[in-house]
Amino acid sequence: MPRKEETPMLRALLALFGILLTVGTLADAASGETVVLTHKAREVTITLKSNRAQLTKGRNTFVLEFTAADNSPVDVGRVTFHTTMPMPGMAPMVADATLTREGPGRYRGTIEFPDPGTRQVTVSWDGPAGKGTARFSLPVR
Repeated sequence: MPRKEETPMLRALLALFGILLTVGTLADAASGETVVLTHKAREVTITLKSNRAQLTKGRNTFVLEFTAADNSPVDVGRVTFHTTMPMPGMAPMVADATLTREGPGRYRGTIEFPDPGTRQVTVSWDGPAGKGTARFSLPVR
């Protein structure tokens, strides 16, 4: 049984632990990153995350992550994110994302879609992990 003078210290430590646990949980929730799409391209998995479950018409902010089989980040260097949407009787709609590197294998992007529809996405990279290209479909609501 703790001595009387140890009890306030123990309570303070438990309260501090509870606060830190709550702040950590809130920080995870505040990032609000939901996986929108995952695509495997050779030895690299590309994960598209957003604060919404899907990308929508208008301006979108998203995160693009490149990971190895063991889920460790892959330094892919320079990355481009290009989208097209074929339109019957018209030129395809084209949109390119602006990407900012946040760390090895992690890029924050913004892109504007004028209309909903399924986009054909081409992600290309060139860096320490080599060169690569991945193509996949992305629904925009």
